[in-house]
Amino acid sequence: MTSQLLLFGALGVVTTAAAFVVNRRLFTGTVGRVTVLEGIYYVIGLCSLGLGWYFNVRYTHLYGHRANYVAYTKLLFTNWAADSAAQDYIIVNLVLFPLWSIVDGRRRGMRIPWIFFVMSLFTSLAFSVAMFLAFVERQLRYNRVASAERAAPAAPSEPAAPSTA
Repeated sequence: MTSQLLLFGALGVVTTAAAFVVNRRLFTGTVGRVTVLEGIYYVIGLCSLGLGWYFNVRYTHLYGHRANYVAYTKLLFTNWAADSAAQDYIIVNLVLFPLWSIVDGRRRGMRIPWIFFVMSLFTSLAFSVAMFLAFVERQLRYNRVASAERAAPAAPSEPAAPSTA
């Protein structure tokens, strides 16, 4: 394991943990258990993370000290088919995903939604998108519970006891 992999791994763990910590209200008892859809997002995200790290470890060990973001990005563009996929990946990861997660996350009331973009730089795009979608599912349920609690009529107060003075 190289120091570069350890650093990026640690930053991936830190950004993922930060997303859970600042949005911990979504994981308390009022929101409920993990739904099937949310669970699917977690499974897909974890599978993507494992596959991505497998290939990144192999890349880092193959290229050694030459392994960096610039070299990695250049290697994405090796033929016309790869070029097409690479430009899609770069535009989605560096432009569309940050816009989507920040704007939509704020609209829904999610805390520090930009963390999912930062997470994607150290984990994988698919993992970060899956985590964002799982958090959105929880945020929607949280918002429904909060809305229902605000709309519920207050319990009537007990009448005051008659005065005996």
